[in-house]
Amino acid sequence: MSAKKTLSAEQRRALLATPAGWLACGFGSGLAPVAQGTFGSLAALLPWLFLRRLPLPFYLLAVVAGFAIGVWACNVAGRALGVDDHRSLVWDEFIGQWIALLPLLVLPAPWWAIACGFVLFRLFDVWKPWPIRWLDRRVKGGMGVMADDVVAGVFAAAVLYLSFKLEYGA
Repeated sequence: MSAKKTLSAEQRRALLATPAGWLACGFGSGLAPVAQGTFGSLAALLPWLFLRRLPLPFYLLAVVAGFAIGVWACNVAGRALGVDDHRSLVWDEFIGQWIALLPLLVLPAPWWAIACGFVLFRLFDVWKPWPIRWLDRRVKGGMGVMADDVVAGVFAAAVLYLSFKLEYGA
């Protein structure tokens, strides 16, 4: 099965029938008919609104735990679908988005900075500059699904942080 192929109704049901599949497809957001990564990134904002209230060490722990669980879930779901990184597997977008928005926890930023973080993450995730593209092509399984989005999130966070630091001197 190609990574671009749409899931059959049976595959969708099978994916949603297991905790690993449910998580890997971003609680169903990865089952959107188009732009699954964008829908997954948008869906990631809802839990982020709650996570951002955690003290920074607990936020980071949640991201690390989400990454580890995501490696497992995407590995299980990818094997079930017969494709390592099917476009419906969007838990990586959740973790990447939460990393991209990390600067908003430590800098005084306006509400629209959330949109900036979202756009920056999607830009790096789609563009895939080095080493993101290298990770996307070389690392397989659940780790491969997750790793490139983690780095895209780090790149987006760095740009967001530096932009607000330079603009506001915060």
